[in-house]
Formats: sequence, C-alpha cells, structure tokens
Amino acid sequence: MDPKAKKTALRGITYGLYLIGTKDESGVNAFAGNFLTQTSFEPPFVTLAAKAGTRSQKQIASSGVFSVNLLESGQKDMVTAFFRPLEVDGDMLAGYAFTTEETGCPIFKDALSFFECKVIDRLEIGDHFIYVGEVINAGVHREGDPLTMKETGFYYGG
Repeated sequence: MDPKAKKTALRGITYGLYLIGTKDESGVNAFAGNFLTQTSFEPPFVTLAAKAGTRSQKQIASSGVFSVNLLESGQKDMVTAFFRPLEVDGDMLAGYAFTTEETGCPIFKDALSFFECKVIDRLEIGDHFIYVGEVINAGVHREGDPLTMKETGFYYGG
C-alpha cells in the first residue's frame, strides 16, 4: 500500500470537532475529539473513540459516562485550548465556563448544544477505545453551523 495515498484517502473522511467532557473521582476534564458518530436512532446511541491511556479515556472507563459539546463554526480557538492537559479553575476549563447536569461531565456554555451519554459497551481496538453511549440528556444553547475539521485546517487520520 502506498503510505501517501493511504494518508490522503483517510484524511478525506469528513469530521466534526467536539469537546468531550469526562469525569471521575478526581474531577472533570474535557478533550477535543472528532471520532464521533450516531449509530442508532432508537434508542439513541453514539459511538466515540478515545485514545487509549489518556486521562479522559481512563475517566470514561471508570465513570461510564461522557458529554459531547457541539461547537459553532468559528470556534477554532476554543477547541484548540483542549488539545493539551487541563486543570479545573472553579467552573472553568481552559478559560471556558461549564456547568454539569445528569452525568456530572462538563457542559460548556459557549457550545451550540450538548448531549450526555451513559456507556453501554466498549471495545479496545488499535490505539483507541471505542465507547458506545446511550444519549440520556440533551440541550440546545443556540442555533448555528457546527465546527468542522476542514474549517480549522487540522488533519487527523492516516
């Protein structure tokens, strides 16, 4: 297989860019994620991949819950702030205000919308864990166009 062709082809997959909220007994966290898709209408399931061994992946594994915050087109600076390890400062992560609802995972006030999930299954595959989450809560802060990887110029895959 031609490695350059493989990379080009895989980078052609379209992705959104989201803030994934996590928690465990040590507190809350969030990371920029893009391996996410809805996998069932009824019941509502999504599938999320989280890099194995990261703080957030370990928090999802131990708590069995996560939140997904859908960002608005133009929020590249916000998502970029979550590419590195973070510490909570009151009700702020990386300088962005959050609240919590059913799962206790961060829900960002600046996001377009959010949903919260309870993990119903998981699979370790390659360098990621894949979590199937049942959507147990959702909310909309405002209408808008979602942030995409293409808009940011970032590449992930290949």
